[in-house]
Amino acid sequence: MEIPDWFAWMALGLAALQVLGLVPIAHRLRGPGPVVRTKARLDLLDTLGNLLALGGLFLGIAVAASWFWLGLVGFALMTTAYAVKGVHRLRARRAGQTAGR
Repeated sequence: MEIPDWFAWMALGLAALQVLGLVPIAHRLRGPGPVVRTKARLDLLDTLGNLLALGGLFLGIAVAASWFWLGLVGFALMTTAYAVKGVHRLRARRAGQTAGR
């Protein structure tokens, strides 16, 4: 099955947008508070996972299917980042509920 060329360009454009999204994350990494830096690190992990997933998708389409594993590594990084973010939100929610009592 032949994949259209516009799909590869779309993946490349999404990767470029992710790279542009690294700029505000880099500024927050140098932020004053430890909470801001921790959230920035998690956002960085999420963004790098997205870049790896898009890179694996693009290389799998443009070069060879053997680059597909790169996308799987990206999905693993994104899953880790979202799991840690979820735990942080759950802890904050529980702390907010106990403080209100």
